[in-house]
Amino acid sequence: MSQKKIDCQEPPLRILVFSASLRKASLNKKLISLAAKIIEKTGTKVDFANMSEFDCPSLHQDLEVDNFLPKGAEEFRKRLLANDAFIISSPEYNGSMPGLLKNTIDWVSRCKPQPFQEKHALLMSASPSLGGGNQGLWSLRVPLEKLGANVYSSMFSLASALKAFNSEGNIVNESLSIQFEQNILAFIHRVESTKNYPCMKKAWLESLSE
Repeated sequence: MSQKKIDCQEPPLRILVFSASLRKASLNKKLISLAAKIIEKTGTKVDFANMSEFDCPSLHQDLEVDNFLPKGAEEFRKRLLANDAFIISSPEYNGSMPGLLKNTIDWVSRCKPQPFQEKHALLMSASPSLGGGNQGLWSLRVPLEKLGANVYSSMFSLASALKAFNSEGNIVNESLSIQFEQNILAFIHRVESTKNYPCMKKAWLESLSE
């Protein structure tokens, strides 16, 4: 059986990253900034957004005249479609996700086709609490998975986050720092494998046909 070289070179992955907090000094903004640095080292393109770009008025179906979509929801929709995956670092409010994030997700859910469908997602959180905001991430998984997103099984929550970062913005605890980086790298590998699989399958089939 002859071998045939198939040109399957894919463009770099693109990942949308943002903190679900509007506060400038947000702990989750620190965590997502660190994630972005790790991602960029792999050659992956980072689309770093601010939650203020996605903020929306409260969902009100009476506003939905002539396919109306708030500017923030439209921006989020466009950025989801322009990237291969997304990562959210979300604070925990009263044991759940922030209301402004849920509101934006609900607005975007009105779009057809559904931009969350089959998108890969990684969830993380940073909190002063001992739980690290993990309970809020479990609540965030629910609507994203309901809308068809492939939410990565391993989430990361940084507890006692007020003391967790050094002056350079890195995680002080070495084992946590390694766990954080490995989690991100494993997620990128999952996204890359899924994206490139159709091309690898095509190369394999064409090689068999030879």
